[in-house]
Amino acid sequence: MRVVLLICVFLISTFAVSQNEQSALNYFNNGEFEKALFSYNKLYNANKGNLNYLYKIIEIHQQLEQFDLAEKLLLSQFNNNPMYLVELGYNFQLKGEQEKAGEYYNQAIFKIEEKPIYAFSIARRFETHALIDYAAKVYERAMELRPESNYYIQLARIYGEQEKVEKMFNSYINFLEKSANYTIQAKRIFSEYVSENGEDENNKLLRKVLLKKIQTQPNTLWNKLLSWLFIQQRDYNKAFAQEKAIYKREQETIIGITDLANITINDGNIDIANEILTFIINNAFDLDTVLKAHKDILELETKYALKTDYKTIDKKYKALLEEFGMLPQTIDFQISYAHFIAFYLNDPNTAISFLKEALKIRSSGFHQAKVKLKLGDILVFQEKFNEALIYFSQIQTSLKNSTISQEARFRVAKTSYYKGDFKWAESQLIILKSSTSQLIANDALDLKLLISDNKYEDSLQTALKLYAKADLMAFQNKTDKAISLLDKILQEHKTETIIAQALFKQAQLFEIKQQFEKAKTNYDAIITNYREGILIDDAYFALAELYLNNLAQPEKAKTLYEQILFNHEDSIYFVEARKKYRALRGDAIN
Repeated sequence: MRVVLLICVFLISTFAVSQNEQSALNYFNNGEFEKALFSYNKLYNANKGNLNYLYKIIEIHQQLEQFDLAEKLLLSQFNNNPMYLVELGYNFQLKGEQEKAGEYYNQAIFKIEEKPIYAFSIARRFETHALIDYAAKVYERAMELRPESNYYIQLARIYGEQEKVEKMFNSYINFLEKSANYTIQAKRIFSEYVSENGEDENNKLLRKVLLKKIQTQPNTLWNKLLSWLFIQQRDYNKAFAQEKAIYKREQETIIGITDLANITINDGNIDIANEILTFIINNAFDLDTVLKAHKDILELETKYALKTDYKTIDKKYKALLEEFGMLPQTIDFQISYAHFIAFYLNDPNTAISFLKEALKIRSSGFHQAKVKLKLGDILVFQEKFNEALIYFSQIQTSLKNSTISQEARFRVAKTSYYKGDFKWAESQLIILKSSTSQLIANDALDLKLLISDNKYEDSLQTALKLYAKADLMAFQNKTDKAISLLDKILQEHKTETIIAQALFKQAQLFEIKQQFEKAKTNYDAIITNYREGILIDDAYFALAELYLNNLAQPEKAKTLYEQILFNHEDSIYFVEARKKYRALRGDAIN
């Protein structure tokens, strides 16, 4: 019972102290320094060992310009504590006695000659007062005195503030040598300093630091960081050279090379992507990796091929299926081939028959679901909506709450939307807004907004039905017909909210057809007439990309990226826009 009573007393006492601390801090933050001083003195008298209270009392005296009282208090507590030397120096600095301040600062630094272990505490006091040059001297001297000490991360941060970029890079790299698990954070910091331009000074400095490390202290970590730097610069050949060097030394995993392949594919860099994928095929040990590389090569070829090349691609698919067989391991490859047959050879019936044969293979429920998902897509392509919905529903029933089940639910919503059943589509999309997959959740939200923003314009929902039909035509690769149908919306429904959406969709289709001036006109129309709409940041970013990548007008692109930075900080394009804006402005990024 007595123990319980003591615990209760302790908890009540702790709670009271916490409340008093908060009151004192509130007084201080509100500029009520006299009340704050009284509160902190009371707290300090009850706990003489709490330096935070003492520092706060000194700070309050300084805020009240009671410098002599602050000095007297520090001298009374001094007891040879080197941190107080920093505080005394800072007190003199506030009084305008810079020379006297410097004397105390130097005395504090000299203390680490006797006891290097003081270094961190002394440096932190300097940092508290933004005296980073002195803090750097403390850390640097401490590491000279005790080489085993590790203040690299503190120095890196300070060097960054001092704009000593090469020293900052060196410190981070030296820190990583001792703490490799900090690599992700280091890359995040480096990305604030380097750009896509390999000739920028900061890029050269980081490359220099890493190359020196590779030469003097070989470690694949430095190769990985150098590969990362080359990827930021989109210098994929050099990144590939580093990844091959890593693979040659480790030969345990090819994951760095497969990751690089995916990056080059997404960036549309066909030649180097093919080179990397071929390397994977020739060097990977597991069948899944080899098959994925074959699939990626054929999908790349298809994406950029002329129709006259499709027969050759078809033969390659068939040859590889004959080589590897119709097995569970080749399911993804089979699905890729079915997609090619339906969407490029325009033979959906053959594709459906092929996939139905794939369903007969004894494989996992997940593999079966992937086949059914593609079957449903092809049936939608044929506008056999009800049959497609059966397959999507089967996936939802067999693999509840999985990501692929959520994908199937989104397909149900999209199919219902294509059919013009907007009410049912919307009900499914509301569920998907909380999807564990951010991509599905975002897509669901976009489609939900499209429907909800436009379903009340007229009771027949004519414009929304036309838009859904155009959207389906775009999915069916009927690009010209989709553009014409969107034109019909733009001409006949000029006062409705769907106009901005129709302009944006049509602009994307113009880009597919490489009709860049027409796309530009549409984006301009959104920016001019729908500045308060939800598509404004999409239009800014899309037009900026158009100017940068297709119309060779980087200055206009820079102005549009700037619009996102200054007026749309919550945009999903903000980070990418900032990166590209800074590169176009030619910043020495820091």
